[in-house]
Amino acid sequence: MRAMIVKEFRELRRDRRTMGMLVGLPLLLLIVFGFAANFTVSELRVGVFGPQAAGVEQAIESNPEASDVLHVATVDPAGTDATARDYLRDAKADLVFVADSPRPMVYIDGSDLFAAQSAKVAVARMGDRIQSQVLFNPYLKTSWVMVPAIIGLILTFIGTIITSIGLVKERESGTLEQLAVMPFSPAAVILGKIIPYFLLAALDMIVVTLLGMWIFGVPFNGNVAIFALGAAIFLFAVLGLGVFISTVSKTTGQAIQGALMVLLPQILLSGMIFPLASMAAGVRWIGYILPLTYFTKISQGVMLRAADWSTMWIPLVVLTVMAVLIFGAAVIRLTRTIAPARPHTSAVPTAPAAVAEP
Repeated sequence: MRAMIVKEFRELRRDRRTMGMLVGLPLLLLIVFGFAANFTVSELRVGVFGPQAAGVEQAIESNPEASDVLHVATVDPAGTDATARDYLRDAKADLVFVADSPRPMVYIDGSDLFAAQSAKVAVARMGDRIQSQVLFNPYLKTSWVMVPAIIGLILTFIGTIITSIGLVKERESGTLEQLAVMPFSPAAVILGKIIPYFLLAALDMIVVTLLGMWIFGVPFNGNVAIFALGAAIFLFAVLGLGVFISTVSKTTGQAIQGALMVLLPQILLSGMIFPLASMAAGVRWIGYILPLTYFTKISQGVMLRAADWSTMWIPLVVLTVMAVLIFGAAVIRLTRTIAPARPHTSAVPTAPAAVAEP
């Protein structure tokens, strides 16, 4: 038995990826649940509009219980009710005050579930003279917020785990190396391998979106083109992650391990479960470099708030840059793996010089 134990430890020591999961994954979960697992949003952006905006701003700042949470981002005395709603729709604030009467009106962004709950508590602390209304998710249903994020999670799952496993199986069976000697360019091989996964993920996205709208009553208030474009760009990014994982994996087990290491941060740190605003600064920056963070912004913004191009262009551009970098790096690495063997040129032998006869 002692020999078996020693043998297992030696194999674990050689398998750096498994050792990384044994050590790295518990540390990752500890950090995430220690610093990021917080459902309380302690800082909310506020917009104040209307002729009496200055008075409302003063009322917020003079109320210690409210000012600890509410931070005024803009004050516009010339703003109207429509201006305030547009400001909230564009995600420039978590709640807005319309101060055009002795009893101000507060609109709260319900597409951010935990921020909305914190906003309702903060507004209640300011007294009964303020009336409030939740927009975009009036009843603060969890399903309305989760379904748009789950769409991105499904695309991430297919793009990373399924794609990486499929490509690694080609390597294990030897067919990936056979492609190297066939008259196909590496780019054609890569596109031929990932297009089926792209189409499958697109079909899953459509099915899940329609089922979410039908079963849970999730609205789709925005532009379908923005949503489709964001989904396509995001899918290219996660497909790139899957291809990259396959290039550094020799077996299916290694591909699954690598995909899980990529998938877990996407789930825990993208704002899908825990709000980014409540995370510690040292952990929050990880969420801002994850593709799922930006697709969640797009899907929730389009489906719930009817956000338009002027609001969604920033996450679309960020996703595009990520997709180009990730997919480009994956293609370059895979190209080196399956690059066609080039024929080696050699000097043409010349006939030996005639030897003069004596």
